[in-house]
Amino acid sequence: MTIVKEKELTGYIDHTLLKATVTSGQIEQLCAEAREYGFCAVSVNPRWVSLAADQLHGSKVKVGGVVSLPLGADSTKIKVAQAKEAIFAGADEVDMVADLAAIIERDSKYLTKQLQSVLEVCRSMRPAVQLKVIIESAALTREQKIFACEIIEKCGIDFIKTSTGMHPAGGATIEDVKLMKETAPNCKIKAAGGIRTARQVIEFLEAGADRIGTSSGVQIINEFRAGQIK
Repeated sequence: MTIVKEKELTGYIDHTLLKATVTSGQIEQLCAEAREYGFCAVSVNPRWVSLAADQLHGSKVKVGGVVSLPLGADSTKIKVAQAKEAIFAGADEVDMVADLAAIIERDSKYLTKQLQSVLEVCRSMRPAVQLKVIIESAALTREQKIFACEIIEKCGIDFIKTSTGMHPAGGATIEDVKLMKETAPNCKIKAAGGIRTARQVIEFLEAGADRIGTSSGVQIINEFRAGQIK
């Protein structure tokens, strides 16, 4: 894949702001930037989904709400409730952190049941809401990543997402995106965590990513416009 136009690049980016200290004014700015630059979506905490939906009403920018961020350790009942709340508040997409203990312990029954329960909520909507499942890939072994990707694909999840961007183990890597694409070819891949330059975005897209999550979207596009791809 070769990105030659700015519009191609912006269409892959989820413009993200998930800090605990975010204010309403910052969410409004995030949405204004998403409109101006033509990003695919914004990604915000549950507190701000309704505001983002109001700000982006009538635009092509989608609203993404997060579930069980950053730990993924909430019960299935809580995750289902969080997903419903985000969707009813205006989310077009849901980014949910997987239960990492279930992945590490290879508890396929628990992981499958949880994924299916949240996916059922997303699929019941009209139009259906896309579900992205975050596996925190930097914190997992290769075998654990493969296990998670196989379960996620079997459940029919829309996207596998690399990272929350908040784990001390790190964020997205090219190697993990390639492994996900190879292991779960029927799932789309969202790379997120530590992506801050136009060069990184292009490299992740070339590796097989279908979406990029970053809080540096404006900086990345301005860098691309200036031809400063290093």
